[in-house]
Amino acid sequence: MTVRVVLADDQPLVRTALQMVITDTTDIEVLGEAGNGAEAIHLAEGVQPDVVVMDIRMPGMDGIEATRLITAGPSGARVVVLTTFDDDEYVYAALRAGASGFLVKDMALEDILAAIRVVAAGDALIAPSVTRRLIEEFAGRPDPAPRLPRTVEGITEREREVLTLVGRGRSNSEIAADMFISVPTVKTYVTRLLAKLDARDRVHLVIIAYESGLVALPR
Repeated sequence: MTVRVVLADDQPLVRTALQMVITDTTDIEVLGEAGNGAEAIHLAEGVQPDVVVMDIRMPGMDGIEATRLITAGPSGARVVVLTTFDDDEYVYAALRAGASGFLVKDMALEDILAAIRVVAAGDALIAPSVTRRLIEEFAGRPDPAPRLPRTVEGITEREREVLTLVGRGRSNSEIAADMFISVPTVKTYVTRLLAKLDARDRVHLVIIAYESGLVALPR
């Protein structure tokens, strides 16, 4: 199965570098490129990609607003934010807007390709090496218009325990070891949480865990 991708970044060199690497793959195809958020939305509506690789800081409409509109729209496209960790203060806002994960621009291109595949397969980027660090950095940043629930209701105590561990960035295998249950059982709990909390994906569960107070915000 070929992953259909739109690249949205105001830096042509970034788009060119990704395009060149993707050209050498057999399972990822670039359907189009955008230089700002408005162009990304237009492309997503027109070509129906599986994944939009989205920069945040772009002229005109930024990547956060574009992410919110794309993930709320009919295209079904998932968004991966590609940003610079050292100076980008908007990663957490992008997750709230519906991004399924985020990458940093100094990552190896092969790792970026691998992340695109992960998101296209319906998973989210909660990897200890990168995602956990960024979530910890940005989880405490205020949102002027929070959209996610601050109370978690309708789940069992066992599900609440799983949600807490997901919020801490634990993998399914780590959660299984912590709770002395099997990995398939953890997957079942996660699937139930996604349904009960109307969460898009695992990243969304992490945000809910932080905002409901199940995981302490970093100081």
